[in-house]
Amino acid sequence: MERLNADNVGKALTVGQVAERTGLAVSAIHFYEAKGLIQSRRSSGNQRRYTRDVLRRLAVIKIAQRTGIPLAEIAQALATLPEERTPNAKDWGRLSAQWREDLDKRIERLTLLRDQLSGCIGCGCLSLSACPLRNPMDELAEEGSGARLVDPD
Repeated sequence: MERLNADNVGKALTVGQVAERTGLAVSAIHFYEAKGLIQSRRSSGNQRRYTRDVLRRLAVIKIAQRTGIPLAEIAQALATLPEERTPNAKDWGRLSAQWREDLDKRIERLTLLRDQLSGCIGCGCLSLSACPLRNPMDELAEEGSGARLVDPD
C-alpha cells in the first residue's frame, strides 16, 4: 500500500489508504459510500479514489454514531456541507448544535428511565395500569383494551 508522504499529499486516496488513516474497515467505507454519506470517484482502472475531505467526514460520522445519532440524520447533516471541502470547526459547531437538543432529550429520558427503573424493580408490580415504565400516566387506557405499543416519543 502506498504510504502518504510529501510527494503524494495532494493525490486522491485509495480505499486502503482511507481505511488505514481512519481505522475503519474497507467494508465500512463502502457501506458509508453506498448510503450516500461519502463519495468517491473512479480512476481510469475503475478503482475508487477519495478526496481528503472524506477523512474528516468519516470522523464526523463515527463521532455522531457514538452519540447514537441515526445514519439518516447524519446524512442530512452532511448534505448541508460543501462538497470536497474538509469540514471545519465552524461546520462542526453547526452540526453539533443541531444534535445537542436531541441528545439532551435522550439523556433526560434515559435518566428518568434509570430513576424509575430502580423504583419499579423495588416494588415488583409491573402494573399494566399504573407502572410508569410500562404505561406512563396510564396513557393506554385512553386507547381502549388490547395490546398497545408504549413509546413516550
